[in-house]
Amino acid sequence: MGQLTAKTVQAIIKSNTPGRFGDGGGLYLMIPNRGVPYWMLRYTANQKRRSMTLGKVAHVKLAEARGQAEELKQKIRQGVDPLVERRQDQQIKTVDDLFNDWYLSLQKRLKHPSIPKRIYTKDVAPDIGQLKLTAISPVDIRAAVQKIATSGRPTIANDALLYCKQLFNHAIKLDLLSSNPAAPFRVADAGGVERSRDRTLSVTEIKKVFSVFRKHVDSFTRDNYLACALLLALGVRKGELIESKWSEFDLDKAVWALPAERSKSGVAIVIPLPAQAITWLNELQVRACGSEYVFPNRRSSKKPHMGSDTLNRAISKLFGREAGKKKQPPNVMGDLGHFTVHDFRRTCRSLLASNGIPGHVAERCLNHKLKGVEGIYDRHDYFEERKEALAKIANILSPIIDDLPNAIPIQIGQTA
Repeated sequence: MGQLTAKTVQAIIKSNTPGRFGDGGGLYLMIPNRGVPYWMLRYTANQKRRSMTLGKVAHVKLAEARGQAEELKQKIRQGVDPLVERRQDQQIKTVDDLFNDWYLSLQKRLKHPSIPKRIYTKDVAPDIGQLKLTAISPVDIRAAVQKIATSGRPTIANDALLYCKQLFNHAIKLDLLSSNPAAPFRVADAGGVERSRDRTLSVTEIKKVFSVFRKHVDSFTRDNYLACALLLALGVRKGELIESKWSEFDLDKAVWALPAERSKSGVAIVIPLPAQAITWLNELQVRACGSEYVFPNRRSSKKPHMGSDTLNRAISKLFGREAGKKKQPPNVMGDLGHFTVHDFRRTCRSLLASNGIPGHVAERCLNHKLKGVEGIYDRHDYFEERKEALAKIANILSPIIDDLPNAIPIQIGQTA
């Protein structure tokens, strides 16, 4: 039996005394300093104290408020948080809705919010995006992440799990969920512990790789071929190259002005272009057919430039690995150890070192920030030194890449 009656409710309202007046069982009549009186239910769910409004007193009578409170408490006893349920019904109903809301905050705090968006859109959303938040479970998360891992992309699987944890933490902050369905899982449940890669290609391996590329133009396009050539010769990052625009290049002056907003290091740099790179870029400009991008997307896509996974997928296919296909293609790379696009950058660094390029110059070629005291005091750009260094590397690589009959022999210090 409640402590309030219809008469006492009217008396409290008439007195206009601000405060909270209990009816028992967590139901309260609320008289605010400003505004109109209303009913509120206080309860505990998932060890959290909650307060939920039930309606204005003018519209909800005492008996009706008690009935609503009893229905809600029954849900609470069944493990349902009615406040979370209400907020879900308002606007954010599915996982896709939740991601769209979370992405607004990512755009404000991340330099590259497109990275989690790409992984979610491509690898997570197809499996759980349309599920209601009330229905999402750890089983759904595990299935989505393991699907990525079994496709041969352990790093993406780990990233997807990380972003799922952050995504559903966002739901908890908004009181849309009381627990995180991705929380129980660790890296071992996704792609496994990742080891730092140290793969570099020897000159002999580079020769074999580009020979295979040329023999399989049906699956490894000319655009892919020239992209790999430039990545190897310039040591730039994949994203920096495939997203580049012609407006960044001055081929007459043989320079590429990489802007800070597209540089992973956040530092703009002018990259000297060897004569061989100019030749490859001239061909790409013809192939671009007027596009503002050096590597325009050849397929219908929202992205106007080459996809971020295009090169790695094309290389993996030559190794007999094709994601999403039951019947795998033949391995045409033979006994050559598997490599990724990023290994070209590491190989470029190795070639610079083995050909006598000083470490500080080689690091600036890769647009790395110099570390320690040297990084604080040494602001020199080393443009001329980098120009000479990259020209030396291009002279080693171009006979191999351009398939010339008399390739320059392996230099002293290089690994065969």
